[in-house]
Amino acid sequence: MTRPTLTQATGPAHTRILGLGGVRGERIVPNDELVGPIDSSDEWIQQRTGIITRRRAEAGTDVLDLAEGAALQAIANAGLTGADIDVVILSTVTYFHQTPAGAAIIADRIGATPAAAFDISAACAGYCYGIGQADALVRAGSARHVLVIGAEKLSDWLDWDDRSTAIIFADGAGAAVVGPAADEDAVGVGPVAWGSAGDMANAILILDDDASRAGGGLHQEGQAVFRWATTRIAPVALRAIELAGLTPADIDVFVPHQANLRIVEAVAKRLRAKGARQDMVVADDIVHSGNTSSASIPLALDHMRAAGRVRSGDVVLLVGFGAGLSYAAQVVVLP
Repeated sequence: MTRPTLTQATGPAHTRILGLGGVRGERIVPNDELVGPIDSSDEWIQQRTGIITRRRAEAGTDVLDLAEGAALQAIANAGLTGADIDVVILSTVTYFHQTPAGAAIIADRIGATPAAAFDISAACAGYCYGIGQADALVRAGSARHVLVIGAEKLSDWLDWDDRSTAIIFADGAGAAVVGPAADEDAVGVGPVAWGSAGDMANAILILDDDASRAGGGLHQEGQAVFRWATTRIAPVALRAIELAGLTPADIDVFVPHQANLRIVEAVAKRLRAKGARQDMVVADDIVHSGNTSSASIPLALDHMRAAGRVRSGDVVLLVGFGAGLSYAAQVVVLP
């Protein structure tokens, strides 16, 4: 008996980002509001992290509310409606249920049902992981429009007496819609360079059953993460540029995960030493938004667009890194 031949789906050869959106926590929290319990100062926080203020959501706003707001903005910016979305990918480490996936709830809220929907847990690299998956889904013919959301309400998981986390983390959501590019000249998403360093998995943890942390379960070994990021991330960024067929001099905008301003500046310096231009715009959203994990890259892009620091057609290098330790990078063209 002859085995039947299966048909495999195929899609468009090229993809691009069609729209972006972002939502921050409603409340602006200055350093002075946090220094008491951790015996610190505004000057110390700025020197160590670069943060002046961070945004945190009110008690009545949860992580799905933030995700929904960013999603609706991105869809509208793409000139689409919820009914046009075929897949919803939500990257978060602060969703409050083990199951069902938060993405399925978001799909229903935005009118994307019956879109496929799933969550990913790659922390601060999650948005870049999601863009990589969205690109593959569209080019494989499994979807036409994919919504990628990075959303966190980290303030729900903080110990306000822990100076390694209380001063850094914040709340927000960013989103993008990935869809077909008209032709090769309109390609807007480069190949993803990604990986993980599981031997350092204990460097960043959220332990929801850790009773020793009265205010939450987020733990970070800040110095270990700093050393790892400042040495390991630049090569990943350079690999993403190479995979996209470009050189560092082709990059107009560099948007790394907004973990710490010193890390951002150190990686940018390494890229410039390898040929990136001095006038390359470098995201510094950490200064006024704090570290929003999965949301930090799309939020920074959204903020930079609103401020006029970037424009449509800019070649942008995205680099995410965080818990896992997971990392991912790709070159995209700004819609």
